[in-house]
Order: sequence, then structure tokens, then C-alpha cells
Amino acid sequence: MAEFVVLLGGCERLSRRPYDAHLYIDNFMFGRHAEKQRLLNFLLDQNNSATGSPPPVLSVIGGPSVGKRTLVAHVCSDKRVTSHFSLILHLNEGDLFRVQEEHESRRAAEGKVLIVVEFDSVVDEEDWVKFYSSVTNLKKGSKVVIISNLRKFDTFATVKPIFLSTLPYAEFRYLFKILAFGSTNPMEHPQLLKIVDELSKELQLGWSLVTANALGEALRTNLDVRFWLCMLNRIRRTSERNMSVFGAYPRALAERGDHVDMTDLELTPGAPFHFVWSRKAHDISVKKELPKVTVRELMVDPTARPKGEFIMIIWQSRIPPHTCFGHFVPNCDQGMRQHVLLSGRKRRGLPL
Repeated sequence: MAEFVVLLGGCERLSRRPYDAHLYIDNFMFGRHAEKQRLLNFLLDQNNSATGSPPPVLSVIGGPSVGKRTLVAHVCSDKRVTSHFSLILHLNEGDLFRVQEEHESRRAAEGKVLIVVEFDSVVDEEDWVKFYSSVTNLKKGSKVVIISNLRKFDTFATVKPIFLSTLPYAEFRYLFKILAFGSTNPMEHPQLLKIVDELSKELQLGWSLVTANALGEALRTNLDVRFWLCMLNRIRRTSERNMSVFGAYPRALAERGDHVDMTDLELTPGAPFHFVWSRKAHDISVKKELPKVTVRELMVDPTARPKGEFIMIIWQSRIPPHTCFGHFVPNCDQGMRQHVLLSGRKRRGLPL
């Protein structure tokens, strides 16, 4: 038994309550346990590459805001990974060939290299072949991880890709319940629990985790049944309006880059309020002087909207890569207020 205890002490510890462990560990990533373990096994595997051959490639594929970057960042911050690789490079499609310069400059000091490449659009296959051949001479044990929304990039992988989709309803509901109630015991509010069930169905069907986080934060500040019902009705009306006008739910429209009608989400709807998801990144640094307002403040307080231009913060991730989901809101005197995406860290686009 003593030897057994020593053996267990060397094994990775698993949370006894994996669904709500993120309440107690600030840097814990909700769900994705199987995907995290697959990625970790791939990175630490010593036997899946031969000396002199290109490093193995794993693709992490999924729609916007399903947690691809968070998954990779969470695993890359693991002490076992940081100690296994002497260099971790983060690249995007625009600087594929920077890896050669980086590698040459650190050749004498480095050992195994982990290269994380993020693609937001289709890359020319010749460029990929040129890049992949340039990393052939990396030390055995080096790895390449691809992050993309596009299914095409699973063909670049040398091992079975990881496909991420939206959370299953049971997990989504549990997460949203925790986000909405916070430290409050849900059993003390049976009416609110029923509303959580309905909101979870609406959000899981046609919205993203980013919206769930923003809405959960707003609900957590006001445990009033009428307020929660009001939010439920606004979410439903927004979904119904977009289905009626555009033929799709907000998440699907945003992923296609189409208009999303958000008029009904405002506390006091007035002029049409449309949001357009753009894949083009904008520099947030030039907007630093503008006032910033969270979407929670806009949802619960109609007077919170600044005059003129401002930055609307949808949500900011509390774990690496600490992605900030924000939008630049122009000063529009016309009937339609069109929101242009303002990219945060490591994000090209944001679906509501």
C-alpha cells in the first residue's frame, strides 16, 4: 500500500469535481479534458518523429470562440510542456518564415522547439510546403501545432486532428448556471433555476460562450426574477428577429460575417442596433483614449452609453491568452449603429 501511495503521488491529479473546479482554481479551463490530454500527450511524446524528418503536426480545428486558442495556451503553460521545450514560438500566417530567423538566432542554445501557427484564412500550399521543409532540421522531439477555423488545415496534420465544437448542453448549462449564480446557492432560487434552463437552451442553440459569459455576469449582479425574465425575453426576441430577417441564429450569422440584429438586447431599444463580425484585425492601441464600457453595463443601465465613440468590452478572458473581446463603436447619428470589430489579443474575429 505504501508503494501504491508513492505511485499515485507521481500521477497527474484530476479534479474531483471537474465541472466546477474553475471556481476554485483561477487558471482552470472549463471542460475539454479529453482534448487537453490528447494535446498534452502529443507534445510530450518522444517517439512520434524520426531524426532528420519534419516535426509532427497536430491541427486544432473549430469554429470561432469555441476555445481553440485557450486550449492551446492552457496546455502550453503547463510546466511539463515549458520544461520539455526550450523554445515555444507563436506565429500567424503573415510571419510563417520568421521561424527560420528565430531558429537560426537561437540554434546554439535551444533544444526541442514547439511552433504554434494560427491561420485565419487559407494559406497557399506552396507556402506551407516551404515552411514545413524549413523546420526539418529542428531537433528530434520538436512539434508543430496549427490553430484554425478552417477544416482545410486538417490535411496539413500528420496525426489525427483535434476538432472542437460547442459544449454539449449538459456542460453548457452547468457552466452558465455557475456564471449566473456565482457564489449564490442556486437551490435557494428555484424560479431562477428554471430561467437558467431556458436561457441555456437559447444560448447553446444560437449563441457563443462569449455571450454566455457576458450575460452570466449581468445576471449575477441582479438576482431578481423579473430582471432574469426580461433578459430571457430579450435573448429570445433577438434570436427570433434574426431567424425571421436573415434566416439564421446570431452565432451562424456572425461566423459568416453577416449582419446580426441586436436591437432587442438593449434595455431601451431605439434605433436599429446591428453588429457586423469582421475577420480583419484592428489596432486597439489607437483607441486607448476612448472611454470603455462593458456590455453588462449597457445591458442593465441605458445611461451607461457614452456620448460619441467608445469601446464596448464584451468580455475578457481570465486565463491565458487573456483574450479581450471588444468592439469599436463609432459615433453614429444615423438610424443604424454599425459596430466594427476591434480585435483583442490573439483574436481575428468575434461572434456574439
